[in-house]
Amino acid sequence: MTANRTLIVFAHGDEASAFANVPHLVTGVGKINAAVSLAQELRGGDVERVVVLGTAGVVGEGAERLSLDTVYQVTGLVQHDFSLPSQTIVPAGDVLLAETATMATGDQFVKDDAQRAHIASLGAQLVDMEGYAYGALCARFDVPLQVFKVPSDFADSSTTDAEWDEIVFAKSRQLRAFWEDRLR
Repeated sequence: MTANRTLIVFAHGDEASAFANVPHLVTGVGKINAAVSLAQELRGGDVERVVVLGTAGVVGEGAERLSLDTVYQVTGLVQHDFSLPSQTIVPAGDVLLAETATMATGDQFVKDDAQRAHIASLGAQLVDMEGYAYGALCARFDVPLQVFKVPSDFADSSTTDAEWDEIVFAKSRQLRAFWEDRLR
C-alpha cells in the first residue's frame, strides 16, 4: 500500500513486473482469486482507494475496436459468464481519463471469435478475468475503485497464451509509465 493508503492491485505477477519497487498486491488470476485476495486486504479498513492496473482483451470491431497502445479507464463492469442478469458495476473512483471503456469479466482467457462477439453484445469494449470481482468487493467495502487497463490482444482466434506471455512485460512497462505520469 502506498503512503496515501492507496492499494495498487494486479491480477498476474507479470503485469506487475515493472512495479517491483512499488508496494502492490497480486491477487491471482480469476474472479475467486481476485475476490479472496482483495477481501483480505480490505477487511482491515486501512485502504482508502483501490487502483487496479493490468491488461485486457479488446472485443469491439470496426469503429468500436480500441487501440492496443492506449491505457483506458474502466467506467463500467459486467459479467459475461454468468447466466443470470447481473447489475453493471460503476467504479466509485474519480474518472481521470477521456479514454474510457466498459469491461466484461469472466473466468476464461477469451480467444474465440463467437465468444468475443457475445461479450461485445453486452456493451463491453474490453474483457478480463477479475474486474467485476474487484468492483463488487470495493462496492461492498465502500472503497473507491479505479481500473486502468491496457489492451494486450484482440481476444480472437489469433490470440495465444504464449503471445500474451511475451506481450505482458511490455504492457507492464507501459502501465508503469502511465502510473508515473498520471497516478503517482
